[in-house]
Amino acid sequence: MSRRPGSRRPGSRPDVSLVTSGHDVADARLHRHVAAFVRAGLSVEVLGLGDPAGAPAGAARVTTHPRGSLARRGLDALLLPWRSRGRVLMVVDPDTLPAAYACSLLRRRPLVADVHEDYARLLRDRSWARGAVGLVARAVVSAANAVAGRADVTVVADEHVPPAAARDRRVVRNLPDGGYLPEPGPPEPAPRAVSVGDLRRSRGLFTMLDALADAPGWTLDLVGPVAPADAAALDAWLADSPAADRVRLHGRLPPRAAWALAAGAWAGLAVLDDTPAFRDAVPTKLYEFLGAGLAFAVTPLPRMVELAGESGAGVVVADSAGLAAALRGWAEDPGSLERSRASAREWAAANLYGPSAYDDLAAAVARLARKDAT
Repeated sequence: MSRRPGSRRPGSRPDVSLVTSGHDVADARLHRHVAAFVRAGLSVEVLGLGDPAGAPAGAARVTTHPRGSLARRGLDALLLPWRSRGRVLMVVDPDTLPAAYACSLLRRRPLVADVHEDYARLLRDRSWARGAVGLVARAVVSAANAVAGRADVTVVADEHVPPAAARDRRVVRNLPDGGYLPEPGPPEPAPRAVSVGDLRRSRGLFTMLDALADAPGWTLDLVGPVAPADAAALDAWLADSPAADRVRLHGRLPPRAAWALAAGAWAGLAVLDDTPAFRDAVPTKLYEFLGAGLAFAVTPLPRMVELAGESGAGVVVADSAGLAAALRGWAEDPGSLERSRASAREWAAANLYGPSAYDDLAAAVARLARKDAT
């Protein structure tokens, strides 16, 4: 277990404990939450997974351990809420919610539930969620949704995400915190695309790779962990494809380091499969592409298509052949690329700045922390 010391006074109690049994502390949503809490003058401890060096800036205390087995995750879900010390307990995983709810009742601490995905739909997109394991996972999700509705504050990432009713339900979409995005600038001379997020087949990993093979001159930066189920197929592609030397795999990076790779890139890619988990979703990276001033390509899922049209910065592609054609088109007609990039900058200026839902949430959490301190 690793700890990163913070600026909190020794022995003092943090205002907020941000607890996760399933997320790496480099996760961008955790960084956005902590940044807003710090802006609100709150001290924050983070308990989660991964390298503490990737944890959110400004956290007063960070406690982590490496990602382990499903059994280890289950143990974390039961125990981590009880190891937290904050006046307000905030959790971001469904399996942690039942124990967190019990902890909040027995210790009389306010509970904030961040339900940032439709977990029931997400399970239908996971190959491991079958048989007995799937049955247990669905039961946990059902219990978590029930508990989330009873939390002092319930945060959802979009209107369609359950629970539909809660004591204080707030929609906090995955809009980027501009602090970690590069300033929009001119593209590099050679065409380059970027994708940030988990790398798996259903998230377009092999769609992007196969398109790259048919788009001479393009390179591709991929940031994020590779799903274990797809690691062998990825290794085989890298061993066999003539385009392998045009792909760079960076692994998981903290948000600022991940998005530094967008500086100079020509375009961003978000080519998700049509699964229950993705059908009504807008990936965070689309907003981040716009904030970084990039053109982007998406697959024909309704809300991604809507954002591509509304912003004027995106193209819609059906498959790897369509994506390869779009990449070749941008390389052959830089003027069309620049028009899309200019549209991205205009949309971002009109939609990504100003009052933040993260800051509104931080103000609500600050009120809970003050109430608990009295």
